[in-house]
Amino acid sequence: MSQNSVAERTAAMLSEEHIANLVELYKDLHAHPELSMQEVRTAGIVAERLAKAGYEVTEAIGQTGVVGVLRNGEGATILLRGDMDGLPVREQTDLPYASTFQGTTPEGETTYAMHACGHDVHTTALLGTAEALAAHRDNWSGTVVICAQPAEETGEGAVAMLNDGLMTRFPRPDICLGQHTGPAREGTILHRSGIMMSAAANVTIKLFGKGGHASQPESCVDPVVAGAYLVTRLQTIISREVPPSDAALLSITMFHAGSKANIIPNDATITMNLRVRSDQRKQQILAGIERIAKAESEAAGLVAPPEITVFSNFPVTVNDGAVVDRVRTTHEELFGDAVVEGPVLMGSEDFSEFGIPGENRYDGDPIPYAYWFFGITDPELFDAADGDDFFAKMANVPVNHTDRYAPSTPEPTVRLATKLLTSAALTYL
Repeated sequence: MSQNSVAERTAAMLSEEHIANLVELYKDLHAHPELSMQEVRTAGIVAERLAKAGYEVTEAIGQTGVVGVLRNGEGATILLRGDMDGLPVREQTDLPYASTFQGTTPEGETTYAMHACGHDVHTTALLGTAEALAAHRDNWSGTVVICAQPAEETGEGAVAMLNDGLMTRFPRPDICLGQHTGPAREGTILHRSGIMMSAAANVTIKLFGKGGHASQPESCVDPVVAGAYLVTRLQTIISREVPPSDAALLSITMFHAGSKANIIPNDATITMNLRVRSDQRKQQILAGIERIAKAESEAAGLVAPPEITVFSNFPVTVNDGAVVDRVRTTHEELFGDAVVEGPVLMGSEDFSEFGIPGENRYDGDPIPYAYWFFGITDPELFDAADGDDFFAKMANVPVNHTDRYAPSTPEPTVRLATKLLTSAALTYL
């Protein structure tokens, strides 16, 4: 194995021809996004390229996930993860390879789809790193597990892969590594030990009333009025039950009821998004949501208790300090002052599921992990954005999950993402 530094090994493994090939792959993935648990085309590309590179490939892990294993002598076992799914967003970037693709939601509705969160970049860098490692086995030793994960956006994918034997059917990793694009200035790398991202959950509450003609409300039990009280009352959980020093968000994002102006409906459905900084606080707030929903239903005299559904449940992301320190040191050697301390984000990820042992997952201690962000925003656009400092400017450029979120040109981003993941892998190999 080469005794050169990680920086030297990384440079030797990423040729200009390889980067150019990855840029074309990125454009193709960007133009063909697939919704969560529907990533059939993307998974097929991943499986084909991993097999060609010499990996042991297993498809359909957790429905559409792909796992590739490459054994190269003694050493650490590392898992590298990239997520594959897009979002139900109509792209407005005007890029020549912008998505016009349409998909179908689980409810059967046709929708435009877009890689509005950078998962096309993640998958490209994952394959770029995997191929570089396979082509330069004299530069490292150990075992690499490539994890192309479905359905990060819905919080289903990591759990589905774990339940399908990710940590038991394949070599169990010593370390898990992952990364994500962000609206920071292009080339900026954000690391943080400890809490990096918040826990989250989505909740739907269905209220059951008694419908009728709007001219005779006395003969009805109006679920819309009950829902209106519920929307305002739920806000008191954050303002009156959570300490001001503990960041928490509860956003009511959908309220569906009725079909005609002069009809009081039979039911109303409210959907909300919860974000907190600990799994314990999440359970407290979820209990509060249930308590208030039941009380408001009873107070309104609704005909049945509310139907409460919790979905897209994300745990808190807590980076291992020792792993972050090693990876950050490597990235500082390569990128210098471009590496900065990242904030604690209210966004959420299911990557942290890989670090949680349990039933149907794996036995023993949690697996340590590091997860970092890197910026993709055009430097001129970022510098011209309103804001007195770096983090204020991030709020005034196209952000994740919006219709204009994408690298302005793919080459710097694809190169950076692949270099970051490859060098992080070589830190342990």
